[in-house]
Amino acid sequence: MPVLTGGQIVARTLHNYGVGYVAGIPGHGIWSLTDAFLDDESKIPFVQTFHEQSAVHLADGYYRATGRPIAAVTSIGAGASNTVIGMGTAFTDSTSVLVITGGPPTHMRGHGLLQELDRYTANDFPKVAEAVSKRHWVVTRVEELPFVLHRCFNSMLTGRPGPVHLEVPMDVQAEAADVQLHDLERRIPVGRQHPDPLAIDRAVEVLRGARRPVIVVGGGAITSEAGDQVKALAERWSIPVVTTWNGKSAFPEDHELFAGSVGQTGTLVGNAIASSADVVVSVGCRFTDWSASSYAKGISFSIPPAKLIHIDIDPHEIGKNYPAEVGIVADAQRAVGAIVDSLPRAAADRSEYLAELAQLKQDWEEKLASRRDSDRYPFTSQRPLGALRAALPRDAIIVAGSGNTQGAVKQTFPVYEPRTHLTSGGFSSMGWAIPAAVGAKLGAPDRTVACVLGDGDFLMTAQEIALSVTTGAPVVFVVQNNAGYMSIRGGQRKQTSRHIGTEFSRPDGTPYSPDFAALGASFGIESWKVPDAESLEPILRKAVQSGEPALVEVPTDRDAAGPWVPGWWDFPIPAYVTDERQDEYHRTRATEQHL
Repeated sequence: MPVLTGGQIVARTLHNYGVGYVAGIPGHGIWSLTDAFLDDESKIPFVQTFHEQSAVHLADGYYRATGRPIAAVTSIGAGASNTVIGMGTAFTDSTSVLVITGGPPTHMRGHGLLQELDRYTANDFPKVAEAVSKRHWVVTRVEELPFVLHRCFNSMLTGRPGPVHLEVPMDVQAEAADVQLHDLERRIPVGRQHPDPLAIDRAVEVLRGARRPVIVVGGGAITSEAGDQVKALAERWSIPVVTTWNGKSAFPEDHELFAGSVGQTGTLVGNAIASSADVVVSVGCRFTDWSASSYAKGISFSIPPAKLIHIDIDPHEIGKNYPAEVGIVADAQRAVGAIVDSLPRAAADRSEYLAELAQLKQDWEEKLASRRDSDRYPFTSQRPLGALRAALPRDAIIVAGSGNTQGAVKQTFPVYEPRTHLTSGGFSSMGWAIPAAVGAKLGAPDRTVACVLGDGDFLMTAQEIALSVTTGAPVVFVVQNNAGYMSIRGGQRKQTSRHIGTEFSRPDGTPYSPDFAALGASFGIESWKVPDAESLEPILRKAVQSGEPALVEVPTDRDAAGPWVPGWWDFPIPAYVTDERQDEYHRTRATEQHL
């Protein structure tokens, strides 16, 4: 058995397990580990980020684009704590990332050494990580590492994905032992989790009686690569398909059976079809409040009386927010495939239902066009998205920031292939999009990657545009500049008719904004500020076709409406607001079905 330090064990194991990149900042608490990536036997490209949060976001974006995990490494203390937003994002959206942090030397724990959290119990950071990781480990001996490392990958790669956290104390990184590295192939199960045949029979029986069925596709369908099976089920049984935020791209949006998205900022079509369905087939969807309009009956869903066939890899999600007529714990690809194989060839006549869908889609397209095709300047939130879609290849990856941009992309930007729409859905983290887009480009170097985000989101991790240069992974950054957190301002105005802390302004009240094009140029990125409506398409095409890192600043009207809000979101109205908003809130809240 080889004599290896703890750092060498980690580095060689990650190399042997096929990890393509390691991202992070090599602070003092992780030096002995990162040094081992320089060994010939364990060389892995190291991506030096400018913030530890961004290292985890980059790894998250890589996983979403490829389905393969990479690692983020950081020091102890502040460096480790900076990973929490990244881990929370990955945990909420069920994406796999290996986060490795340094730790105080085992013989120094509790002494309050530099950057140790010790006031409650010694070395308290692992407790912080518990809530945002699927599993976490703190090793205390070098000999533990081979076992713990394959447990990390077993956890990430089986069942419901999620980030895992491993703390390796500084002395464990440096000390050596005779160890045997473990093969991953013999430490994880083979194949996918198949459904119980009785559950499939019950699901088929429910579907056979459906008049207005709908399939709702969540992020789990993309993780399990169930797109072909979902399409086969939709076509075999003439079933419209709606998507959640993270389910977007699982079904081609130019398909005649695509009905749009559901939820607060879903589409009028998606909500109308899903809320009037008598049978809902959920594929890898956990029914968050955003996707289910806070469970208000008849807005996004009507469960019950609609019958729910709920497919999920995680039994925790079955029946959590809606009662399931049939709950199926299985891999989504296998479960949907089994349903398809068990259904009769001929579906019921749904010509009237599908004609209704076609009319709803036509009406929605006319509504979209009013903002997407507008020539007002500064632009609407939707106008740059239509122009960007025309400039991008069909298989390009769009990475959407949070806020108005996130909802506008969901409604306005069609995608056609799995893993071509990436966004932080459940956590909706500002600062996620830029590093995630670079991670996506590293994972899919042959695809064009465009990152669309608002100026507030951009400023959270603006420095990470440099990664597009330093990694040789060119991304097109489209910054919609409306000088503020306009999605937050819009919600405040709707709730109380006033706003606070949302406009970027000078002391005299005039709008304040950095020169984003100049900022991009200072990072060595070819950059433009769109000067007028006529220049939008030519500039976007030039940025896309350059094949180099590019930044396009798009002036966006502060008062241009963001995405449409065809659904509902439960945010309470303060008691001192006594107009019709108070009555409307309580009236709609009374219809919520989650209790």
